[in-house]
Amino acid sequence: MIKNGQILYLYDAKLTNPNGDPDEENRPRMDYERDINLVSDLRLKRYIRDYILDKGNLIYVRKLNDSNVEPKQIINADKIDNKNQALEKYVDVRLFGATMAIKDKTMIFTGPVQFNWGYSLNKVELMEAGITSHFATGENKSQGTMGRDYRVKYSFIAFSGAISGKRAVYTKLKEDDLNLLDEAMKNAIKEQFTRSKIGQYPRLYLRVQYKDTDTMFDDLRKTVKLNETCQNIRDISEVSLEVDALKSFIDKTAEKIDMIYYFVDENLNLTLNGQACKLEDVISQVNIMKL
Repeated sequence: MIKNGQILYLYDAKLTNPNGDPDEENRPRMDYERDINLVSDLRLKRYIRDYILDKGNLIYVRKLNDSNVEPKQIINADKIDNKNQALEKYVDVRLFGATMAIKDKTMIFTGPVQFNWGYSLNKVELMEAGITSHFATGENKSQGTMGRDYRVKYSFIAFSGAISGKRAVYTKLKEDDLNLLDEAMKNAIKEQFTRSKIGQYPRLYLRVQYKDTDTMFDDLRKTVKLNETCQNIRDISEVSLEVDALKSFIDKTAEKIDMIYYFVDENLNLTLNGQACKLEDVISQVNIMKL
């Protein structure tokens, strides 16, 4: 039986565009009042879905023959006739839910795994550059076109997520699905790169699995913060992450935690009580599983 859980996920982006805003000429999404970089939950789910698909699993939210199609075309192509078939075939529906029409009947599945929008823990500066295409835009035009390219100089991004054991029953979420999610969180971003996305690397991931389907706590991003000396960051080597509040959280809730699944990048500097530490020292009070 799937239990409740919470996720903390940190990754960085250097000279890249973590999530372009189509209403802003594809500039990186920003909270300009605070100079904070934003990334939508849909962008993160897209990374995960693409990774799951590349590993040979079937997903619902995808292209068909490299083309965007209507949802009913996916349903027809996969020969889905009923709810049980949909939940059995589609990993992403079991994880994230979906709205789909099967036999002209609309079905809404609320996914047990959900993420907040991500935001940077540091203030982020944007860079802008002109780019030139060597391809002409028409038969009678010999010159290429000019465009603009927008990127962040450096963004250290934090996501939080939640897993509902009760919702998992209705989408038939499996332990293997959560294992695949863990694998995707560790590998998807660094493997699913394009020209605008290369330069992003996962740095820390925690999936806290509780002992029941009732326990849930506040946003885990509140348990970590950058050291106040981290100003004008341009590289992971300049990042120092304070995890004092994370250790306090684990200490206080240890009796409710069944297991913590985790990975941490060796280049990420962690501090506890002002001293360098390992993540294992922070979470060792409970059962842990390194990914």
